[in-house]
Amino acid sequence: MKPHMTVADRIIQTVFQSPGCFVEELVLACPGLVWNQVFLEVDRLSRSREVCLKLEGPGIYSVRPARRMVAL
Repeated sequence: MKPHMTVADRIIQTVFQSPGCFVEELVLACPGLVWNQVFLEVDRLSRSREVCLKLEGPGIYSVRPARRMVAL
């Protein structure tokens, strides 16, 4: 992973590598980031339609790349 990657870049790269991963898995896959950093950025990326969130169960969300995005 490149040292100058933004939080958004790290999350998008991870989502492309593991589409459909759970938010908790995303936190574990991004060492150095805490849960609230990942959550806030996933929320922003979802609102800007860069990733898609899907409710899988009570309080359990999976994250997928938006269809219009291409891999980094």
